[in-house]
Amino acid sequence: MLEQGRKAAARSINALMTATYWQIGRRIVESEQGGDARAAYGHALLQRLSADLTRRFGRGFGVDNLELMRLFYQNYPPATISESLIRKSGAVDPASKSASPIRNYSLQELAESLPLSWTHYVHLIRRTRSSEERGFYEAEALRGGWSVRQLDRQIGSQFYTRALMSRNKRAILDEGGDAQRGDAMTPEEAIKDPYVLEFLDLKDEYSETQLEEALIQRLEDFPLELGGDFTFVGRQRRLRIGDSWFRVDLLFFHRRLRCLVIIDLKLTELNHADVGQMHMYAYYAKEHWTLPGENPPAGLILCARTNAAIARYALEGLPNKVLAAEYHMVLPDEEMLAQELAKTRREWEAHHAIPTGYVRAESGT
Repeated sequence: MLEQGRKAAARSINALMTATYWQIGRRIVESEQGGDARAAYGHALLQRLSADLTRRFGRGFGVDNLELMRLFYQNYPPATISESLIRKSGAVDPASKSASPIRNYSLQELAESLPLSWTHYVHLIRRTRSSEERGFYEAEALRGGWSVRQLDRQIGSQFYTRALMSRNKRAILDEGGDAQRGDAMTPEEAIKDPYVLEFLDLKDEYSETQLEEALIQRLEDFPLELGGDFTFVGRQRRLRIGDSWFRVDLLFFHRRLRCLVIIDLKLTELNHADVGQMHMYAYYAKEHWTLPGENPPAGLILCARTNAAIARYALEGLPNKVLAAEYHMVLPDEEMLAQELAKTRREWEAHHAIPTGYVRAESGT
């Protein structure tokens, strides 16, 4: 009974959050942008809205989140919502099909039309390249009851492309529906999703600093366990660019590639600023830390969100594609690193017993 109640609570929160964010996205596009999807002034608009909403309602309304809400509405416009409701109702009246989709929808209607969690939709919007690919993963996630972890894994495995090219699509689809160990999410994990905590204006009891310290400690050991190629150089290595000081989380030397490997850990979603910062670190390391005869540094960004971990090499600054290809071939696989990072986070949280205790986030209002 308790387990069912927790699942129902998680579903209710996600339904409310998804519907609310769709409505905010609609407000941004239709009211603030006047229906102009491109809106050249869009970034300034989102900055203004972010400041206003954060002042009134607390966290969860950063520019990145508002941009996601805007994209959410654009990818699931009123016409799509209306068509979904018509299909579910079984209506065949031509008048109902031609009715204007521009109307207000109730929470229940939006929940029926957008049945996945908000975090599912975030991954669908950010990680797919076409409406066809997004629709495929959405349909398979609904059909197979995929968790966010399973959806993220399938997108990373190019499941859509493999199914599209396979001669035996049914076998591929059946295989994709099989969950793997670690795919399932408990109701507690669903509630602790960072997007949910932001929506409810809650925060975890544990310190993110403690978590980051544990992850960095594991990342310091893990490359050394992969063989004799990695040599540990330093941790929290300081560098100065202009008048600002920065710290590199971990620095290794790869003997076979003859290059430094810079590792930067994030507890937030990967964004363009993180990639730009890594390129800045790599350029600095090339100019100040690289010895004669060594190859340019390789950058590795690791993001350890609650619902998924991401590993990404930043190799765009290498002098040629041949060297970049060699780095990709020799360095540890990104998916393996992401899995190890996610595993370490889950184990740390389990040992530190993060049950249901949340405290109200401090607010300046």
